[in-house]
Amino acid sequence: MAAATASAAASLVVLLSITAALSLISPSLALTCNPQPSFPNKRTYSSCAALPHLNATLHFTFDPANSSLSLAYSAAPPSSSGGGWVAWAINPTSTGMVGAQAMMALKSSSGSVVAKTFNISSYHSIVESKLSFDVWDLSADEAAGGTMRLFASVKVPAGSRSLNQLNQVWQVGPSVTSGVPDRHSMATDNMQSKGTLDLVAGQSTSGGGGGSGTKKKNIHGILNAVSWGIMFPIGAIIARYVRAFPSADPAWFYLHAFCQSSAYAIGVAGWGTGLKLGSESKAIRYTGHRNIGIALFAVATVQIFALFLRPKKDHKYRFYWNIYHHGLGYTILVLGILNVFKGLDILQPENKWKSAYIIFISVLGGVAVLLELITWIIVLKRKSGKPTKPYDGYNNGQGRQQPLAI
Repeated sequence: MAAATASAAASLVVLLSITAALSLISPSLALTCNPQPSFPNKRTYSSCAALPHLNATLHFTFDPANSSLSLAYSAAPPSSSGGGWVAWAINPTSTGMVGAQAMMALKSSSGSVVAKTFNISSYHSIVESKLSFDVWDLSADEAAGGTMRLFASVKVPAGSRSLNQLNQVWQVGPSVTSGVPDRHSMATDNMQSKGTLDLVAGQSTSGGGGGSGTKKKNIHGILNAVSWGIMFPIGAIIARYVRAFPSADPAWFYLHAFCQSSAYAIGVAGWGTGLKLGSESKAIRYTGHRNIGIALFAVATVQIFALFLRPKKDHKYRFYWNIYHHGLGYTILVLGILNVFKGLDILQPENKWKSAYIIFISVLGGVAVLLELITWIIVLKRKSGKPTKPYDGYNNGQGRQQPLAI
């Protein structure tokens, strides 16, 4: 029974690890520029770039003689209810959102679409204002299918003309309140919607390590999901239920120790990648996820010492050690699963991956309930098998029942 349980646990770990690894291979749409649509006032553009995130496109014409750029940015807000907004920006000083000089098309709940300019001085400050470069012919409309289009001509900032390239940032948001865009989603596509636009070659590339950043986040998510969300629960089930079978002793202990030690090692790696991600994006904070992660790592580190502080079964402190070990173990179990779900909410992978984890946890919970019943049956049978009768059998063949010696 112990061998079968060990094999099943190992198979579950491998299966879930492979499943999680597959989440790195997220299908992406092969975006291409369609034949140029019909723009208002018979506008035409010499180049078109299919931006790598948010299903957005940028039609543009660059005039190097006077460093002017005429553009038409097209994207769809994530929600049609309550309005929405789309934005395209040039960042003269950096590669991200902070410092971006943005042009936005905003749709109110009444359905009207207006174009405005905003200075993105910080992640928490979006101020409607003039930009650091000249903008003219600014307008916006809504095309078929809910796509919003932003039109403008700009004087390309002097600091962006090196090799005829500029840093661009684009975004979409769900709603507008009092003429001000509400916060956009923190999904991967939203966080990576930045890059470099080659004005001469007419090409857009994903910049700022966007692909690498996404890969790091996926690696961080996989390591922690496998550790805290998969291996620790399996190790806990092994310790609680496999030990009920006499034939599994002491195999269950070594299997439990190996499973939890391996989970901790993987969790340390996941925690380290989380620290690295945090240091690379100081302006972005997922406070709840981070705090739970810190608490989880601290509790697990204390728990790992249980292996070295474990007294013998007949030691007078063994009772207190059991309380300490079991209490921390259940705390890790709850915090680990909770933080996996928080991480999924941040990464926002395809729904099937979250559904797969929910199914896994549900199945594991069902197995735990079933094993709980089985172990209780075993324990009760053992208790009922102890000698409790006041007499047993006959003495000297005389047919008289004799009391058992106590």
